[in-house]
Amino acid sequence: MYVLIVPASVPFVLLATVMGLSWWEDHVLPAPPAEPVDTPTEAPFVPVAPAQLAELPRVDTALTGEAAGR
Repeated sequence: MYVLIVPASVPFVLLATVMGLSWWEDHVLPAPPAEPVDTPTEAPFVPVAPAQLAELPRVDTALTGEAAGR
């Protein structure tokens, strides 16, 4: 008889745990600041042109000293 109580009570225990954690988050943890403290004074850096990637050696070329040095 008692063996059936444990599996049946698991959802209620989990629900009570989640509700308790939610209450704890709302009442115990400090609230986040209303405004960000460190607001950037400048606009973030945006590059004008995309960076150029190095050209990869072709698949059919052997890795010689010239191709490997690129």
